[in-house]
Amino acid sequence: MSNIPGIVVMGASGRMGQMLVREVTAHPKMKLVGAVERAGHDWIGQDLGAAMGSQPTGLYVTDDPLEAMAGAQGVIDFTTPQVTVDLSVIAAQARAVHVIGTTGMTDTDIEKLDAAARHAVIVRAGNMSLGVNLLTQLTKQVAAALDEEFDIEVVEAHHRHKVDAPSGTALMLGEAAAEGRGLDFKESYVAARDGITGARAPGSIGYSAIRGGDIIGEHDVIFAGAGERIVLRHIASDRALFARGALKAALWGQDKMPGHYSMLDVLGL
Repeated sequence: MSNIPGIVVMGASGRMGQMLVREVTAHPKMKLVGAVERAGHDWIGQDLGAAMGSQPTGLYVTDDPLEAMAGAQGVIDFTTPQVTVDLSVIAAQARAVHVIGTTGMTDTDIEKLDAAARHAVIVRAGNMSLGVNLLTQLTKQVAAALDEEFDIEVVEAHHRHKVDAPSGTALMLGEAAAEGRGLDFKESYVAARDGITGARAPGSIGYSAIRGGDIIGEHDVIFAGAGERIVLRHIASDRALFARGALKAALWGQDKMPGHYSMLDVLGL
């Protein structure tokens, strides 16, 4: 039996899905064994390579994740919250590592993932990049070092097709800032402001979202004090960095005990 894990890519036709397909196919320590799309999609039943406009691969796109997961050791999932929650049950039954880059999850969604994580490895992150996860740690440290005289704002920018706001990464950064300062994340949360809002409430963390063009991802954490500002920034210029982080997580999880992990665990941060 080969010790190279078989990987299934969910949402294979999307921009991230196709990037993942290419990265898994080229990776020397894993193999692509499944590609899944939603029921009724034009790619269903097509050879994956041909559907992507390249040479046939002999691997056909399916709308049945259970079929695709047969014999797989990992699944990489950048889809939607409902799809991710449903897939977590199948992945847990298969004891496959479930790498989740899906954003917009509710507390109820995460509770369901926690239940699945009792039986299999889940690695979930709002952002899979090394740089962003380092930024998260820096944000926590800076927030802990500065008192409430420094207001905290998180500003993020993404392409026009992104459907959730603030981004999962922005929320991850806000959680780190709240934790560093000893604040309750939900109580400190202030969404984009509009109209006569009054003065800023002490201990609040504000979020702003920009949507336009083909921006891959930009995140600023601003610590604004009297007479000075500290700005922590991450700019993503290549979508492949998220795919590479997801692959790293899929490999990392192969020998781990069941549990709900983050990229900070994967990167040893």
